[in-house]
Amino acid sequence: MICDGRGTPLKVITTAANVNDVTQTLALVDGIPTVAGRPGRPQGRPESLLGDKGYDCNAHRDALRNRRILPVISRKGSPNIKGIGKLRYVVEQTFALVHQFKRLVLRWERRTELHDAFVSLACSLICFRRLK
Repeated sequence: MICDGRGTPLKVITTAANVNDVTQTLALVDGIPTVAGRPGRPQGRPESLLGDKGYDCNAHRDALRNRRILPVISRKGSPNIKGIGKLRYVVEQTFALVHQFKRLVLRWERRTELHDAFVSLACSLICFRRLK
């Protein structure tokens, strides 16, 4: 899941249980929809991407820089970036909002399409509540 700074989910991808999250980083970034609102060209990509040490990969860092996105990711084996825990808490809070829907805490559906539909519905309700 990728979300904005307020915790509004922007893109969700369902993978198998044994797949590392770092493999889906670029797919999530590329799947962010354009955001219109202010006059001018709509913004389609974020300015920076925050991630924990699990997303530390030089190839992905270079790919993000090529997309003009600043990667703010702690390196493995080094101390954490000061204050990144407070910023990463927003993503964990968004997961907690999705898990308020009891059907999504455990995956009951065998078909991925059904599970993705319920996740999309949950994200839509979260966005609706934020707008309300």
